[in-house]
Amino acid sequence: MAQVTVVQHALVQDRLTRLRNRESSVEVFRRLLRDLGVLLGYEVTRDLVLSPTRVLTPLTEAAGSTLRLPPPCVVSVLRAGNGLVAGLLEILPEADVGHIGLQRDETTLEPTEYYFSVPDGLADRTVIVADPMLATGNSALAALRKLRAAGARDLRYVCLVAAPAGIDALTAALPDVPVWTAAVDSHLDERGYIVPGLGDAGDRLYGTSPRPSGA
Repeated sequence: MAQVTVVQHALVQDRLTRLRNRESSVEVFRRLLRDLGVLLGYEVTRDLVLSPTRVLTPLTEAAGSTLRLPPPCVVSVLRAGNGLVAGLLEILPEADVGHIGLQRDETTLEPTEYYFSVPDGLADRTVIVADPMLATGNSALAALRKLRAAGARDLRYVCLVAAPAGIDALTAALPDVPVWTAAVDSHLDERGYIVPGLGDAGDRLYGTSPRPSGA
């Protein structure tokens, strides 16, 4: 799993544990998901390219660095990706935002795209894909391939929880796309849901009818 980084930071593991708790309210779940977007975002953006610059401090001139333009693009895999994106935008307020809507067929486990809207100029940007659950890998691959077809070259994928099957599928098909996650869980059950997982992140984020985790 050379291209997969499991973020073991104490605050990440604390927030993830509380996020898994089925007793966490919608309000608490939203806040924890946003926190994880911030914390994981620091790891995903650790090596963004900087441009040298000089600034005037209250005392004198100083050398410094700013993020190279154009700014990164953050892409939410709907719906639950929005919760992670909220945190990512806390540290990347200048980022443009794209959205990809994918619905999993519960029989075939294959995703169907229902929405796609991303900023222009993806080839010149770092593109961070936020998708809380990496289960079978089908949705992740569909989103990443769509973005690559739209011109993205520097693709990065961030999720909360990943299953070994999803990691294997993604790394085999797109070995150049690095992955950041807070945990690699045990396995997928017979329905393709992550175990132990944290439930359906979208349903828990928005307070809709609960069902297990997505693809």
